[in-house]
Amino acid sequence: MTILTEGGYAVHERQLELQLQLQFVKHTLPDLVLVDLRTPGMDGYRVSASLKNDPTTRAIPVIFISSIDHSINQAKALLSGAVDYVTEPFDPEEVLWRIETHISLRRLRENLEFSARERGAECVAIDEELERAFQEIHILTQITGRKHAEETIREQQAELRQVLDLAPQHIIVLGPDGSRLYSNQAALNYYGITLEEWRSCDPRRLFHPDDCEEMTSGAHIKVSSASTHEAEARLLGRDGKYHWFLFRRNPLRDGEGHITRWYVAATDIEDHKQAEERLQHENIALREEIDHASMFEEIIGTSPPLQAVLSRIAKVAPTESTVLITGETGTGKELVARAIHKQSRRSSRAFVSVNCAATPRDLIVSELFGHEKGAFTGATQQRLGRFQLAEGGTIFIDEIGELPAETQIALLRVLQEREFERLGGNRPIRADVRVITATNRDLQAAIAAGAFRADLFYRLNVFPIEIPPLRERGEDIPLLIEYFIDRYARKAGKSIRGVSRKTLDLFKSYPWPGNIRELQNVVERSVIVCETENFSVDESWLSRQPVATNPKAALDLSEQLAAQEKESIEAALRVSGGQVFGPSGAAARLGMPRSTLESKIRSLKINKNRFKAADSS
Repeated sequence: MTILTEGGYAVHERQLELQLQLQFVKHTLPDLVLVDLRTPGMDGYRVSASLKNDPTTRAIPVIFISSIDHSINQAKALLSGAVDYVTEPFDPEEVLWRIETHISLRRLRENLEFSARERGAECVAIDEELERAFQEIHILTQITGRKHAEETIREQQAELRQVLDLAPQHIIVLGPDGSRLYSNQAALNYYGITLEEWRSCDPRRLFHPDDCEEMTSGAHIKVSSASTHEAEARLLGRDGKYHWFLFRRNPLRDGEGHITRWYVAATDIEDHKQAEERLQHENIALREEIDHASMFEEIIGTSPPLQAVLSRIAKVAPTESTVLITGETGTGKELVARAIHKQSRRSSRAFVSVNCAATPRDLIVSELFGHEKGAFTGATQQRLGRFQLAEGGTIFIDEIGELPAETQIALLRVLQEREFERLGGNRPIRADVRVITATNRDLQAAIAAGAFRADLFYRLNVFPIEIPPLRERGEDIPLLIEYFIDRYARKAGKSIRGVSRKTLDLFKSYPWPGNIRELQNVVERSVIVCETENFSVDESWLSRQPVATNPKAALDLSEQLAAQEKESIEAALRVSGGQVFGPSGAAARLGMPRSTLESKIRSLKINKNRFKAADSS
C-alpha cells in the first residue's frame, strides 16, 4: 500500500467477510479495487465476480495482487471480470502505471456513456414533440367543410414547416411504402440538392456504399413489419464527406391501425463516433505500448557522445520536423524515438511503432495505411493502418531501409501531401502524424545501388540523429551494468550488492557488437545464475570469436547491394507484368528514368520477358 499512498492515492484497506466487503465497496464507490489473492480464507475470484454482477459496482475496475509462489488462473480471472494483475516483487512504476491506465480508461468510458445518454435523451424529446406535431397535422387534414378550418390548417402547416426547417435534425416524411415525400431544409442543405432532386435521386447518392443496401432493403422490411426502430448509417454531404447519423423511424396510423406515414429523424453523431473511435485507437496504441515496452525505461549514461544525442533530442522534440535515427543494431533507436515523442507537443497522443523488417513485403502497405474490405483475398473487413492509429501523435517506422520500392512511393506521398489512401480505397485520408524513422543500413549506398529513393531520403533526413555504439561509450558501461542488475535482481527477488573489478574490466574491454541489447541480455542471464551477493559473468559468454555467417551474409557490401537492387527491380517487373515504361510500368514504380532501368536490367542480367509470360498465364 506504500506504493499507492506515495503515488498520491487515498487507500482504504479492509479484510472483511465477503458480504461486508461488497457493502463497503458499494458505500464508498472507489475508483479501483485491488484484490489480494494471497489473503487466507478469501476467494478473490468470487469477490471480483460479485462486484461485476452488481450494477452499482460493475464499472469499477478490479486488479488482482499475487506473488511468484501464488499463480493466477488467467482464464478464471478474465471470467470473473478482473482487468489486470500484478505480482511480487512489485515494480512501483509499473504498478502506478497500470492503476493510472485503468482509472483513466474508466473515466473516458463514463464520459462517453454520459454524452451518449445526454444525446439520446435530447433526441427522444425531439422525436416525441415531432410525433405530437405530426399527429396534429394528420388530424387537421381530416377536417373538411368550413373555410376557417382550412385556413387554420394552412397556417399551422406553414408554421410547422418553418419549425421543421429550423430544426438541426434531418426530418424526413415517407409514404407507407417507403417512398420519399418530404425533407426539411437542414437535410437538403446537407446534401446540397433540392426537394425534387431528393425525391427522385438514387439512394447511392445519399448513403455510404457499405450502408446503402441495409438502409434501403432493410427499410422495406421494417416498413412491412410496422415497427418503430433505430439504425446508424453514413450520409454523403455536399462537401464530399460522410457523416454518421442515428435514424429513428416512427409510424403514423389512421383510426383503423393502417400506416399512413413514416416520420424519420436523423441526428448527426459524427463527433460521438470520432470520440469513440479515437478512444478505441488510443486504447489499442496504449496496449501495444505496454506489451511492446522498450528495452529499458530511461536513457542511461553521462558520456560526451550520449550527451550530444540528448542535446539534439531536446532541440528537435518541440518541433514537427521529421527525424531520421541511424545507428548499429541494439543501440536503442526506438528509445530515442520515444524520448522525442514524450518531449513533444504530441506526448498526450499515441506513439505507434512498426518494423519494416518484421513485416512481410506483401503486407507492409496494409500495415502502414490499412485496407478496405475485399481489397485482397482474406480482407474480410476494413482494417485501420498504423498511420490512422497514430493520428494526432507519432509514428515510428523502424528499419526504413527494408521498405519495398513500391511502398516508398506511398510513404513519400504522405510526407509531401499529408494524405494517403487505404489499400483498395479511392478516398484520400488526411494524416496529422509526426514521422520518425530509423535504420542501421547505409541509405546513401542503397540510393547509389537504386534500392532506395533519393527523394524519400531527403524527406526523411530533415533532422538526422546518429546514436553512437556502446564501444564508444565506455564510461557509461558501469552505469548500465548497475541499472540492469538492479532491474533484474528485483524481478528475481535477489540481493546483489557489488560487481567485481575483474567483471567490470571484462565488460569495459569487450567490444559489444550487439551494443546495449547484448549487454542487457548478458546481465539478465548472469543475474539468473548468480548465487552470491557479488555479480560476476561467465567469460565464455563474451567470446571474441566471430559468429559464423551464412553465404549470403559473407558477401561484400557491393554484392549485397546488387542483390537487393535486383530483387527490387524484379518485384517491380512482376507487379507491372514485365512492362518497363508507361504510367504503370516498372520505371514509374521505381521512380527512375526508363533508360536507366533498361541499363540496370541488362547489367544485372534480368530476363524481363519471364514476367510477361507469368502475367499472361
